Amino acid sequence: MNRVNRPALLPRLCIHAVVYALALTMLVPFAWMVSTSLKTRDRAIAAPPEGSKAALLWALPAGGPREWRWRNYADAWHAARLGRFYANSAFVAVTVTLLAVIHNALAGFAFAKLRFAGRRPAFALVLATMMLPYQVYFIFAYVLCAWLGYIDHFQALIVPFLASAFGIFYMRQAIGSVPDDLLDAGRIDGLTTFELFRHVAVPIVRPALGALAIFTFMASWNSFFWPLIVIDSGDMYTLPLAVAALSTATYSDSWPVQMAAATIITLPVIAVFLVFQRWFVRGIALTGVKG
Repeated sequence: MNRVNRPALLPRLCIHAVVYALALTMLVPFAWMVSTSLKTRDRAIAAPPEGSKAALLWALPAGGPREWRWRNYADAWHAARLGRFYANSAFVAVTVTLLAVIHNALAGFAFAKLRFAGRRPAFALVLATMMLPYQVYFIFAYVLCAWLGYIDHFQALIVPFLASAFGIFYMRQAIGSVPDDLLDAGRIDGLTTFELFRHVAVPIVRPALGALAIFTFMASWNSFFWPLIVIDSGDMYTLPLAVAALSTATYSDSWPVQMAAATIITLPVIAVFLVFQRWFVRGIALTGVKG
């Protein structure tokens, strides 16, 4: 048995080595950001980095700070007023995530399990919008927000993202894997269409809902271009705008303070992914079960 399995062991080890090497390249920029945030300004801009001549080692211990400067985080927090903007970003991201997941799931259920006139053309039209550059979409969204009086209000950051073509398509693929026999049994028991969605479909596709929530939260939390267009008041800024403003303020030439601010706004995204990563993996697998 061992002799049979040995030839298959080497390809697996090679695949794992490649995967870990690629994962390391993804972690190096984050490690460089954290390492820089703990240095003084002079040591942060030193070239080559202290203790290392290899560019890949800039963020590793050999090129890390000799003494950790935690004060950079306090300076970033107070200079960029991150407390206020944390509240703004949290409110917008959480609201968009909750409402978008609900709307996309309802639309996905309709396209996957309901039969109505124009279903296929409507779904094709939804998919067609995915081919539009987001800059083109933002033009129409801005005109609509201006007409509704949403400019420089939270509504402008929330309403345009209450549903998306990707979210509808993603949920349609996930809900398509729900057996029709379960829905038919629910109809026999007298469940309404919404009750079928809530009590039959949702429990089965819960991992896909979690994955969509992660996608939506990350997109809303990291959004920069759209808030830059529709938000004018400084008190309405979200975190990406606050960090961008920091680069033109007192600490415009301080890489450690800017990297500290970037690290602070990255932590919630990492926390959300770590909490929901199991749902994320299961949700991605679920959407490939049935087209």
